[in-house]
Amino acid sequence: MALSFFSLVTGLYVLHFSLALILVNKEVPQTRGMLYPRESETREVRSLDGIWNFVRSDQANPTQGVRDEWYTKDLSQSRPTIPMPVPASYNDITTDNLRDHVGTVWYDRKFFVPRSWSKNQRIWLRFGSVHYEAFVWINGQKVVKHEIGHLPFEAEVTDILNYGAENRITVMCDNALIQTTVPQGKITEVPNDNGMTIIQSYTFDFFNYAGIHRSVHLYTTPRTFIEEVEVTTALSENNSVGEVFYSVSVNGSAANEAINVLNIQANLYDKEGAKVANTTSDGKLDGCLKLTGVKPWWPYLMHPEPGYLYELEIKLLAANEELLDVYRLKVGLRTLSWNKSQFLINGKPVYFRGFGRHEDSDIRGKGLDNALMVRDFNLLKWIGANAYRTSHYPYSEESMQFADQHGIMIIDECPSVDTENYSQELLGKHKSSLEQLIHRDRNHPSVVMWSIANEPRTASMNADSYFELVANFTRSLDKTRPITAAIAVPYTQDKSGRHLDIISFNRYNAWYSNTGRLDMVTQNVIDEATAWNKQYNKPVIMSEYGADTLEGLHMTPAYVWSEEFQEEVFARHFKAFDQLRKKGWFIGEFVWNFADFKTAQSYTRVGGNKKGVFTRSRQPKAAAHLLRKRYFALGRDLDQCQFPEDLFTYIADLIS
Repeated sequence: MALSFFSLVTGLYVLHFSLALILVNKEVPQTRGMLYPRESETREVRSLDGIWNFVRSDQANPTQGVRDEWYTKDLSQSRPTIPMPVPASYNDITTDNLRDHVGTVWYDRKFFVPRSWSKNQRIWLRFGSVHYEAFVWINGQKVVKHEIGHLPFEAEVTDILNYGAENRITVMCDNALIQTTVPQGKITEVPNDNGMTIIQSYTFDFFNYAGIHRSVHLYTTPRTFIEEVEVTTALSENNSVGEVFYSVSVNGSAANEAINVLNIQANLYDKEGAKVANTTSDGKLDGCLKLTGVKPWWPYLMHPEPGYLYELEIKLLAANEELLDVYRLKVGLRTLSWNKSQFLINGKPVYFRGFGRHEDSDIRGKGLDNALMVRDFNLLKWIGANAYRTSHYPYSEESMQFADQHGIMIIDECPSVDTENYSQELLGKHKSSLEQLIHRDRNHPSVVMWSIANEPRTASMNADSYFELVANFTRSLDKTRPITAAIAVPYTQDKSGRHLDIISFNRYNAWYSNTGRLDMVTQNVIDEATAWNKQYNKPVIMSEYGADTLEGLHMTPAYVWSEEFQEEVFARHFKAFDQLRKKGWFIGEFVWNFADFKTAQSYTRVGGNKKGVFTRSRQPKAAAHLLRKRYFALGRDLDQCQFPEDLFTYIADLIS
């Protein structure tokens, strides 16, 4: 009996110890450089996009290519290759079972570097993103390794390239997700008809597309060059005077040996190309540009000229005024502030109306697609949205630039989704993903909020200390934007909200909860949003709501999956939102989802998630027209915007 009691107590002690995880706030590597590749008087950019050669590894032997050194020669000499487009996900390109491949794949291609690039320049290789882990070789030499998809990475290759000759680039990509990757997943080995097979599972509800997802560039810089530019802005109380604060980091021998003799000349140009401000920072690498009659950056429909951008020109000069480097970027002047009930831009309260989205399309998967991007922004403006969340990972740099130009506000989300099984290793990678994200996107005026997770398991005992560390780390990187996370657990169980600035919650009334019951939507939404606000005394956003809808399915009375049901679900939420808006602390509504998207195979998913108001081919369902009327009505009520001429269809000229 004593032994049994001792065993029981020991077991309970071990269980308690395992639950009460002690996390240490360790440093994470800091990103350097990574400016978006732009041509200038001192820089050249060359794209390596196109058709590459492709090989998949055996699932049971994913490291064979490394052991056999496939990177030392053309891939075709090791295995038969197939053509593969870059950028694109590889999953939907072929007609075999590549879609569900787990493990490593290989890419290679050849390219020439002109002789002229060998003269007093440095050469850099940059990837917009590879999912999930990447290893890169140039001419058989390893140049960079990067973990975490959806984010850029680069390496200097000046001393590795053959100038005036042919070069070979080789990439190994590993899509495997485990409990310490961001996002998380599990790998299991299970029996099948041919013996055993590897299965990748994950809890998040979107397909784990993989490959070289964004553009690959070679670009040149001078020997001493502008490595980083950080920009913040300020406006006077009446928004008539603006200030642009810039801080520059320099890389190169002149920077290391005589940084005090380097000067920065900064020029600011308006949309018409007229110079509106300039300054020279003698012996300094930071400064301030001040301009009167400023045109602030405003969100779409909040101002007749939304998304106004200036061009900031940074010139690096030697002591003798020799031009060393030039870099240009777009700048939007705006201020953000928030309190316990409001979020304000340029001193004006904001009501968010938008979407959760996905980078997803047929065939290309998550590959960068400029045509699709332009179509999506046309639809965002057509429907009257002013914001979206980059659910559930960082979106392409090109889409961030487009958001800047069009005045679409972004809640910028790191790739931590369904976070669970908290550990020290996971914490380090989670923080690293945020550091890389903030470093990449800190200069975008469209980015108004950081989202540090989507639907994390915040009822866990360890969620409190974990998200305290994540939130504090995020604030240490950027204090100019508020922090949120899209929470799905009940407010009574959540342990993360006290560490956030703005509460966002996801809930699917009449779909996952009380399926089909349209009479159980409005009051439930009001009650839950009110409870979140009462719990934390912070502004509240409903970051996800919606219902799967099969386009063309019509049923009266409304029935789940029909277009009528999606419209009714939206209308019941609209009624709740209008009552909540009167309370003063409810600041936004985000439909899930902008467009239908692919998921893992499931008997609950017919070809993917169908909650989009647009189909996967970007055509509107009936609910899109209803939502358009809603968003423009809000725009006119809150910001005095004009209705589009085609918002309402002519019915009749009634004569009394």
